[in-house]
Amino acid sequence: MKLFTPLRAESVVALGEQRLIVALRQWLGNASPQAPFGIGDDCAVVPASGKQMLITTDPVIYGQHFDDTVPARAVGAKLLKRNLSDIAAMGGRPVAAVLSLALAADTNVAWLREFYLGIAATARRFQVKIVGGDITQGPAGFFGAFLTLHGEAAGPRVVTRGGALPGDRIYVTGTLGGSLLGHHYQFTPRLTEGLWLARRSEVCAMMDVSDGLAKDLDSLTPAGLAPAICEEAVPISAAARRCAAQTKQTPLFHALGDGEDYELLVVVCHRADQKKFEAAWKKRFPRLRLTQIGVFAKKENMPPGAVRLLDYSGYEHLR
Repeated sequence: MKLFTPLRAESVVALGEQRLIVALRQWLGNASPQAPFGIGDDCAVVPASGKQMLITTDPVIYGQHFDDTVPARAVGAKLLKRNLSDIAAMGGRPVAAVLSLALAADTNVAWLREFYLGIAATARRFQVKIVGGDITQGPAGFFGAFLTLHGEAAGPRVVTRGGALPGDRIYVTGTLGGSLLGHHYQFTPRLTEGLWLARRSEVCAMMDVSDGLAKDLDSLTPAGLAPAICEEAVPISAAARRCAAQTKQTPLFHALGDGEDYELLVVVCHRADQKKFEAAWKKRFPRLRLTQIGVFAKKENMPPGAVRLLDYSGYEHLR
């Protein structure tokens, strides 16, 4: 199904704003509570919990994050899941979201219904309430959905990107690369894993891999240090290997730079009992890999054979 339609009777113009809002409420169903805790007032009321608040925002934009080959329900799911991945990266629990749309007049109502059904199903799965939003008309051929997600700390702390020291170990969950072959919308946000990791005293920093490992590692690296990554240790996905066969690049190139992996990048203190930590992970998550890919080293003491990350690049906006 295509996002835009040449038939006025099938487009959002045929409904108009007020009838479209009524339809949105129906499509969301019990994923959106009644006002004032959901759609219907100038603001939604989200009861205070007394815990640290986490707020993140990410969009999906037609032509940038998806095209007509991606099913509408999967686009809706991706929008919420990529925000959930940010909450997971800090060891938090999602609570409520607001969603704003900028859409062209020829947006297909049937496509939009499927998009909202995808959001609703994902919201129910991860216990998120859709509590409000906005609609505005965009230029011809444009569709952008902008979601802001409110979460909260699930334990005594949230895990940030800061805190790495020399010798600390770098881990990543799952496998990396080849996301354009489907993973970019078929992934599972690592919420359960993030909660578990945030409760472990061994973990001193964390983030999700969204723009590619080669770029995202920079956000975890303190001044004066560098990530010493072992090429053989990087968990390369089967999709990255298929991409490499097509592009004639190396599988490592795709694993380090493709982005939209939505795995967790975890820093573990060098003083921690490594075997105990890894055994605890394997017992709790036997089906998900957790791989040490390197350590943080002082720039002047980089081990020989470490991957030269400057030779790789992740996704960077505005370039």
